[in-house]
Amino acid sequence: MAIDTQEIVREDQLLEKLIAARDQILSEVRKVIVGQDEVVDQALISLFVGGHSLVTGAPGLAKTLLIRTLANVLDLSFKRIQFTPDLMPSDITGTDIIEEDRSTGHRRLEFLQGPLFANIILADEINRTPPKTQAALLEAMQEGNVTVQGTTYDLPKPFYVLATQNPIEMEGTYPLPEAQLDRFMFNINIGYLSEDDEVDVVSQTTSVQDIRFQRNVTGPDILAFQHLIRRVPAAESVTRYAVRLVGASRPVSDGAPDYIKRWVNWGASLRASQFLILGGKARAVMMGRYNVSVEDVKALAYPVLRHRILLNFHAESEKVKPDDVIKRLIDTVPEPKSGL
Repeated sequence: MAIDTQEIVREDQLLEKLIAARDQILSEVRKVIVGQDEVVDQALISLFVGGHSLVTGAPGLAKTLLIRTLANVLDLSFKRIQFTPDLMPSDITGTDIIEEDRSTGHRRLEFLQGPLFANIILADEINRTPPKTQAALLEAMQEGNVTVQGTTYDLPKPFYVLATQNPIEMEGTYPLPEAQLDRFMFNINIGYLSEDDEVDVVSQTTSVQDIRFQRNVTGPDILAFQHLIRRVPAAESVTRYAVRLVGASRPVSDGAPDYIKRWVNWGASLRASQFLILGGKARAVMMGRYNVSVEDVKALAYPVLRHRILLNFHAESEKVKPDDVIKRLIDTVPEPKSGL
């Protein structure tokens, strides 16, 4: 089989462009966001593979600011939807309206696009809107289109949803069912900053700021990155490790650890295995590698699995969190002997 040297050169150039894009985006985001490089990397990984992310954190940790800043440094269209209890599906998907042709007097239905028709969607506090509206968003995430009055409309590509939810103040909220949570590639957790980082944030935000961003990454760039990432090879041993890690989270699996059977009601789905490998490919490429390692899988196990492991009352009574279970899975599931 002949080797296409031109194709190899193009892929190498695209790889260099992706690495440069990641570094440039991080540099631009740091103008506003302090100490959240890992969070930004996870958001970029899901963007570069065409996934969607749920961003969770306590109030005041700049979830919305982070997403808005990320959108500002990309040359993509951006819409923010503030989810409220009275938001209806047509408020986000769009609706048909009656338009009159003044020259003829004829009336016709015209589709008025909703805010979903953008490259990056910030779904702010998604758990504050009723299930019907949540389902409309999640259908768009899954299918890449919306259907209104029997007509299907394609959403722009790339299409990327970053949804925020507040883990406290659960009164008046509509928590996403597990089957809908599974549509999100990552559950990105934003924690509190260190004291030094918090001092930097306070100093920056209480002084005059004139921040300007360079926008060098376009929609076609991201689509090209997505295609490149899927071409990255993953060794069978690494894929099997990801599958075993996910399988061990299911209490119904043969050989599931005792702590899984004690603490877990429902484990991760097949999507988790797919996202571990796909995300691992993106992480490898962003670091300049053309192969997926076990360390890539381990690094992404937390954002991929934490919203897919449903704990029971035993875990709650023992104050066990999903991240605690994931850590034990990483510690107990054996790595491939090859060490890849």
